[in-house]
Amino acid sequence: MAPPAQALRNLTRRMPPGPADLRRTAGIENATRRLLLVGVMPLWLGAGLADWYLHRRTRIEETTGPRESARHSLMFAETGVLVLLGLFREVNAGVLGTAAGAVAAHSATAYRDQAYAEPRRRVAPVEQHVHSLLEASPIMATFLLTALHWDQAKALAGRDRQPPRFRPRLKRCGPLLDRARDALRRGHRIRDTAVRRGTAALLARQPQAQPPPPTGRTSHRHSARPGPGPGKRSPAKQTIRSAGQEELAHVQKA
Repeated sequence: MAPPAQALRNLTRRMPPGPADLRRTAGIENATRRLLLVGVMPLWLGAGLADWYLHRRTRIEETTGPRESARHSLMFAETGVLVLLGLFREVNAGVLGTAAGAVAAHSATAYRDQAYAEPRRRVAPVEQHVHSLLEASPIMATFLLTALHWDQAKALAGRDRQPPRFRPRLKRCGPLLDRARDALRRGHRIRDTAVRRGTAALLARQPQAQPPPPTGRTSHRHSARPGPGPGKRSPAKQTIRSAGQEELAHVQKA
């Protein structure tokens, strides 16, 4: 006769955990956080960019008009509340409740947007698949956030001895955030070095400014003509005198 399920669960809980179980339990939080930041968030952003490209290709400004754009802005604001709270606030019962409400509002707005756009323009299968990713990504993010803070989720549902916390607090820096901050600093240093080297290379390729060569032409207004030296007559006076002497000689012969 097989033992009851409750007896098996009690026996499993009483068994001491081994080293592998301890390592797995200790790494669950970091693994879940990495999955949220490295898996769900890039998938969410990629789906948003693909949806923007598909809307641009189908020219929604000429088919559904500003109403669909207004609904997209509303959905962006609804999911933005979830992202900002997860990035900058300590996750407690208030944040989890707000995230669940934002996800529910986003799903309702997405349904109304799809119902409005379907009879007015063609929604391709690729766009429908992108919409499914956009609807599932905030749900997955909320589930992972709830798993990371299961004690507050239980307190919010009234299943924990501790009362739920609703007071907003700024997020404390954890080991993953410290590593991300160090990576950003290294990226900034690499960017600054690349900018400096690129600027130096551009300046080295440009020809240096040189003075213009002389043209050989001088302005009559600014150039000074050399006058005759001491004891010398100018060529004009010499010409006038020679002409006068020739005229006098011609008169004397006559």
